[in-house]
Amino acid sequence: MTSWSLRDLTADDLSWMAATDREIFGTQAWSESLIRQDFASGLTRYRGAYTADTLVAYAVYGFASDVFSLLNVAVIPQFRGQGCGRALVEDFLREAQDLRQPEAWLEVAVSNHAAIGLYRSFGFEQVRVRKRYYQPEGEDALVMRVSLDRDVPTTL
Repeated sequence: MTSWSLRDLTADDLSWMAATDREIFGTQAWSESLIRQDFASGLTRYRGAYTADTLVAYAVYGFASDVFSLLNVAVIPQFRGQGCGRALVEDFLREAQDLRQPEAWLEVAVSNHAAIGLYRSFGFEQVRVRKRYYQPEGEDALVMRVSLDRDVPTTL
């Protein structure tokens, strides 16, 4: 398994992130202006996963209303299945625990079976379905939650 270095993204990484988001999520991608506006707000944390000095994945997380949520995670295709997404989810859950959050939340497209399997491996459980959440395609999203009254499973 590849060794990952996780660190905060900088403003210089945001164009790459926006292009990668468009490549992976298509019409559901966050726009570069939205990414830059959110990044500048300082209310969310932008984390990158690197192999050597190459940025290959990112995660965005923080408080959505009063719950700690994983807002976005993406791994470029050639690095999927190598533990990079797992490392970013572990990072997200450690941050939630450090902030003494009782639980963590996320939404995931119902068709994203790989991500759903990853989240379930951390103990996430389906809470409900949000109909037609992802636009413009109208794909449903699973709302998932994990209780943080236990240790985060790790592979590092």
